[in-house]
Amino acid sequence: MLVREVMSKVVLTIGPAHTLRQSAALMSARGVGAAVVHDPDADGIGILTERDVLVSVGQGQNPDTERVHAHTTTDVVFAAPSWTVEEAAAAMAHGGFRHLIVLEGGEPAGIVSVRDIIRCWAPERSQPGTPAVTA
Repeated sequence: MLVREVMSKVVLTIGPAHTLRQSAALMSARGVGAAVVHDPDADGIGILTERDVLVSVGQGQNPDTERVHAHTTTDVVFAAPSWTVEEAAAAMAHGGFRHLIVLEGGEPAGIVSVRDIIRCWAPERSQPGTPAVTA
């Protein structure tokens, strides 16, 4: 199975001047754990994850005044839509992260997460005999 088949094609893009609270609200509303950070004044694309927000708040920083640019990961590993899911999982495991921005033609085409990979590898919940998972 290929990354293009499991990735989320709707990408939340935010700017570096957003506050962490604004970013968290946008991620929450979309039900995503990461946002692509586009800074027209910087080279490349970055990523802000729910973990970045959690670390900041855990350190006592104010999410209403902390800006995304201070918490963005810019040393990003990108995936291609033609990667296999196994290649994406290996990159995540090797790098210790849970999201990969998928680039096509140099532009974000999607995001693949650990959750996306688990969904394609785990049996369907609707199959007889498969126990339901509840939180």
